[in-house]
Amino acid sequence: MLQQRTLKTITRAVGVGLHSGQRVEITLRPAQPDTGIVFRRVDLPAPVDIPVSALAVTDTRMATTVVTAGQAKVQTTEHLMSAFAGLGIDNLYVDITADEVPILDGSAAAFVFLLQSAGIELQNAPKRFIRVLKPVEVREGEGANLKWARLEPYHGYKLRFEIDFHHPAVDSTGQSVEFDLSVGNYTRDIARARTFGFTKDVEMLRTHGLALGGGLDNAIVMDDYKVLNAEGLRYDDEFVKHKMLDAIGDLYCVGRPLLAAYSAFRSGHGLNNQLLRALLAAEDAYEIVTFKDASRAPRGFVQLARAW
Repeated sequence: MLQQRTLKTITRAVGVGLHSGQRVEITLRPAQPDTGIVFRRVDLPAPVDIPVSALAVTDTRMATTVVTAGQAKVQTTEHLMSAFAGLGIDNLYVDITADEVPILDGSAAAFVFLLQSAGIELQNAPKRFIRVLKPVEVREGEGANLKWARLEPYHGYKLRFEIDFHHPAVDSTGQSVEFDLSVGNYTRDIARARTFGFTKDVEMLRTHGLALGGGLDNAIVMDDYKVLNAEGLRYDDEFVKHKMLDAIGDLYCVGRPLLAAYSAFRSGHGLNNQLLRALLAAEDAYEIVTFKDASRAPRGFVQLARAW
């Protein structure tokens, strides 16, 4: 049986929110099988649980935000969710002391380290997948403004992402990237890619109370021509790899790992969530599956289990 996974022990991290600039602590706690990922706002007068689901995502303007019916929210979940997906974590409580996940170094690498340090616990319950049965696609805009994202049937999990920013520093790097869980390594190939932004946008964002915690230590920052970070890029194609890192986190908000091929052109948090909602609305487009015989599961997911 291919089993569900949680953590062996509790682990913690402290940082600042990218947009709020506010100090925040997260505590990752093991959870029972079939719990899913649940954020818990422990800073409120009475703690509020916010289970992650595609339908709980409400604000995708600058990041992915999940909300309860009572309007308690957690912002900027995508990097942490990406780490959970990349390491195959099914069940976890995330206690959080503010309304935004800390940005740490702007990638998922620190979250991966936290999870690896705590250790992965295999649970006595089958891992449940959403298997895509037919193509689902969402599109937005036309011509030069076109964006799209698509899910197609695939026995495994692979992603292809293409960007188009028309900026000298970005255009000089890789514009597309492919990642297949069966042959790639999330920690090595994707997790270290940092979020990025442009100096011309920072002042506008800050007048709207955003990007207050952003800087050269947790983002790639560019002026009109070049990267301003002294250390340069971590990958030759770090920009598009970060967009893929975001997509992995956004897609994991569906609540279960996908068996699918994802492809996208200029997609973002909003379109990724629209894609999940379109999938869930088409009941004949997917099914829930488990693998009693782990050898029948896609190789990438079996390898994840062996790694721990």
